[in-house]
Amino acid sequence: MNKILVSLLLTLGITGMAHAAGNAEAGQGKVAVCGACHGADGNSAAPNFPKLAGQGERYLLKQLQDIKAGSTPGAPEGVGRKVLEMTGLLDPYSDQDLADIAAYFSSQKMTVGMADPKLVKQGEKLFRGGKVDVGMPACTGCHAPNGVGIEAAGFPKLGGQHAAYVAKQLTDFREGNRTNDGDTMIMRNIAAKLSNKDIEALSSYIQGLH
Repeated sequence: MNKILVSLLLTLGITGMAHAAGNAEAGQGKVAVCGACHGADGNSAAPNFPKLAGQGERYLLKQLQDIKAGSTPGAPEGVGRKVLEMTGLLDPYSDQDLADIAAYFSSQKMTVGMADPKLVKQGEKLFRGGKVDVGMPACTGCHAPNGVGIEAAGFPKLGGQHAAYVAKQLTDFREGNRTNDGDTMIMRNIAAKLSNKDIEALSSYIQGLH
């Protein structure tokens, strides 16, 4: 593992992050509310709602915890991750519930999407090569060449995710509307180097990656 990645892991505090052990079987009985938007098996039909199926368990649990903290009515600015559609939805769930839900969705298989053929070349160039002229690293370093992510580090699976959702997250990171990427601000710093056209091409490429 290279020195940069080790530094990021230590700064983000995820190398030794303690969390409840999730039970996928128990989680299946706790996802009825989630299924309304994300699909019963975590493959959402609506492109603005992320696919949860096959996502890394560690990453899913962190997002659930962050969203619960940030989307509770009255939550202070800068706490967790604020998602308007999730306001209050996770309040009834315990840490164990969230761990079980994460385990269940992680155990499911994500469906494969398709990229826009006109955007594949530009999207692949960004994903695999970054933008050297502005110092933006390739996405492969944290998300793997095939987009499966790095589960042990908590870096999410991207391949197959809805392009519309990916584009929204990159834009939110760029504009500072999403801030739960740790003290290093790794995603905010990367997204700041992406134009709207870059985001469109990269998101489309990711949707078709598997």
